[in-house]
Amino acid sequence: MALYEHVFIARQDLSNAQAEGLIEHFGQVLKDNGGDVQGSEYWGVRTLAYKINKNRKGHYAYLKTDSPSAAVMEMERLMRLHDDVLRVLTVKVEEHEEGPSAVLQAKNSRDDRGGRGGRDRGPRGPRRD
Repeated sequence: MALYEHVFIARQDLSNAQAEGLIEHFGQVLKDNGGDVQGSEYWGVRTLAYKINKNRKGHYAYLKTDSPSAAVMEMERLMRLHDDVLRVLTVKVEEHEEGPSAVLQAKNSRDDRGGRGGRDRGPRGPRRD
């Protein structure tokens, strides 16, 4: 079996629960065909670089798998037939990285920055109007 990483984009008008349900559904397709899902992440709704089927945004999802190529081909075939899936990208990798993906790490670092506090203007001192 080989290691793969899959990213797919689902339609923007799905709920978060429905998008996460797609992750579980396609993970189960891999398991039914002899594969193993080693990790999955839901990246949330993000803006697309260009419209895809009249959608400006999409739900992004990520799967790390250890599967035979036949299982991956079957999952991709079902994704192409599924009305809610806009795009699919599958990449064969040598090894999976430990921990969260770079997208989640960037998202978490933005959340940790905090707010602007007392809205101070920094080194120039407080605002004087």
